Amino acid sequence: MRRLLLLVFPFLLLAGAALATLFGTVRGIVHDPQHRPVSGIQVVLKAIASEFTLNARTDDAGQFHFDAVPLGEYTVAISDANFVSNQQNVAVLSGTAPILHFELRLPAQSETVIVSADAAQTETVTPTSLVDRLQIQETPGAARTNSLAMITDYVPGSYLTHDQLHVRGGHQVSWLIDGVSIPNTNIASNLGPQIDPRDIDTLETQRGSYSADYGDRTYGVFNVAPRTGFERNNEAELVLSAGNFYQTDDQLNFGGHTSRFAYYASLSGNRTNLGLETPTSAVAHDAANGFGGFTSLIFNLDPQDQLRLIAQARRDFYQVPIDPGNPTTILGDGNRENDSFAAFSWVRTFTPGLMLTVSPFFHYNGANYHSAPNDIPSAATQDRSSKYEGGQANVSWIKVRSNARLGIYTFAQQDDQFFHVIYNDGSGTVIPPLAQSPTGSLIAAFVEDQFKLTSWLTLNAGLRQTHFSGALAENATSPRAGASVRIPKLNWVFRGFYGHFYQAPPLDSLSGPALSAIQNQQQLNFVPLPGERDEEHQFGVTIPIKGWILDADNFLTRATNFFDHNSLNSSNVFFPVDVQGARINGWELTLRSPRIRNRAQFYLTYSNQLALGRGCIVGGLVGACPVPPPGYFFLDHDQRDTLHFGGQYTLPWRAYFSTDVYYASGFSNSNPTIAGDHLQPHTTLDLSLGKSFGERFSANLQAINVANRRMLLDNSFTFGGTHFLNPREIFVQLRYRFHY
Repeated sequence: MRRLLLLVFPFLLLAGAALATLFGTVRGIVHDPQHRPVSGIQVVLKAIASEFTLNARTDDAGQFHFDAVPLGEYTVAISDANFVSNQQNVAVLSGTAPILHFELRLPAQSETVIVSADAAQTETVTPTSLVDRLQIQETPGAARTNSLAMITDYVPGSYLTHDQLHVRGGHQVSWLIDGVSIPNTNIASNLGPQIDPRDIDTLETQRGSYSADYGDRTYGVFNVAPRTGFERNNEAELVLSAGNFYQTDDQLNFGGHTSRFAYYASLSGNRTNLGLETPTSAVAHDAANGFGGFTSLIFNLDPQDQLRLIAQARRDFYQVPIDPGNPTTILGDGNRENDSFAAFSWVRTFTPGLMLTVSPFFHYNGANYHSAPNDIPSAATQDRSSKYEGGQANVSWIKVRSNARLGIYTFAQQDDQFFHVIYNDGSGTVIPPLAQSPTGSLIAAFVEDQFKLTSWLTLNAGLRQTHFSGALAENATSPRAGASVRIPKLNWVFRGFYGHFYQAPPLDSLSGPALSAIQNQQQLNFVPLPGERDEEHQFGVTIPIKGWILDADNFLTRATNFFDHNSLNSSNVFFPVDVQGARINGWELTLRSPRIRNRAQFYLTYSNQLALGRGCIVGGLVGACPVPPPGYFFLDHDQRDTLHFGGQYTLPWRAYFSTDVYYASGFSNSNPTIAGDHLQPHTTLDLSLGKSFGERFSANLQAINVANRRMLLDNSFTFGGTHFLNPREIFVQLRYRFHY
């Protein structure tokens, strides 16, 4: 693989022109009331949530062009001494190039005109959600280090069960940091999220219908634009919190910028006595703690060249909760995790619409599970670490009606794995220690084009070719096609998509005495895991109504070799498996309001989906399955209805109030002694009340699961056994900002 990298890396450096998937392009036309282009008009693009600003002037054709615009929400304003100022709001989605139209008006014609535009959605067929750092800060519980509320509250079909994030019924998701995909082929071994929510400036979530440059993680792609320091001027912020279960979650961050350089860095630490979901309503042996650091550096060498560096290191520890009413329980199981990455990007702008980005990266990920030696029914040890070295380059050329991209993505992976299980249930079973170091690699090339056939019709087509080498060598060709249609005057956007995806497998394997013991005692064999192959089609519509945005879609995903995970007998040692097939389909809805009377803003997300599996286990730990069971069965994380409704209301005296109401119809039931296919539905309420005291100091009081509802959430045998809803949590958070 090292030879492969030596051959590929020069190609990355000479790729020609590229655009990292963190960015979009904003372009437009300025014309007079007779629709004649006007040159020399000043155009200013400014981020709504920071001081990031770009300036341009219209050319002889009345056109302006902003490249390398980070994803997020912006205002685009034009001004001229002879005309009335005009401004539009635009949401920039990665990989898009919306076109804005401005009509200059004479002072006698009108006052300042502000138009809200959702032009980017016309360009893409991917259902997308944007969440910014202010929403993360004000959403109840979302700003805590190990929280994923920024996803589960705002993304339909997303939820946590057995301490794992699921989106659209699947586990496999991708995290992109600063536009660089951070690889992790392991399933269900890590409990902590990839990044601290407080280090995020904007989170873009895509769920299905991806263009060819976004990889193959069918169930969700989280594209993070980290904080950069553009919202700071040599300022630091200290965040302190305290609450029940002896919890605290603290951070010190600082940042600033000059005309050419911006920096942001943070140090954080947390601890609690309520870490993971508990197997009963009681909370016992459930402490968790962690610490980490993050930095983002941006340097503009000149108007054409930009250098970006993102780096993070974090460490987390989780006790595995137990049932205190079980007299045989021994306290001692724990999971220790390490994660660090560094991603460097060089962004080169040649001409408007023509850019180059080269991004080498490194990622280290580890998870070590250790039991007490005399634990019952088994004492397990499972250590795993993975190292990834690779790089990516994406090619973009935006010209008139075309937004074309091509590029390459590659990494080499080296794992170190060790596991050992001793059964203390009187059987005398021992699975001998096994240490192994499998390796693998992946290389993918892609090409994609968004072609605006008319002002109301955009066509999308792409192809991704992937080669994976591990225990098995596989090749996959993944075509993708879609179209979006905007209805004039109404500005409704209809979209459709059809595509194929390939997800590379983990490198887990078993051999020698350990495999023989499992074969003799449990009649299980180990079969190398093939990659998951998915087929998806989707239809959706986006409807703007007086500033409200309604988005609805229907999707169907058919999976072959669906990735899941099974435990080794009754231990907490889990191995990934391939289910022969899966079928996941559903309806999704999001509704977002504008700022109402400059005080209130509301959101709603709803999902109705069905997650079904079929056939036998065909990869990983495989048992006897001479005759596949007929029809489909419920996957253990199938949940029919998931609803979030919430909002934020600005109160007098610089205070605010925010809430989130969560309803779930219940996950599938795996216990035959409990009636019904699914467990009971449940509803929770989260609240947050905050106030600013001057420019430097603010405080908020947050309550999670206010009514203290304790329900059985999941009874499939997964990490830590069964799982109950977490009890009520109440905590206070203080923020103090100061100059240095």
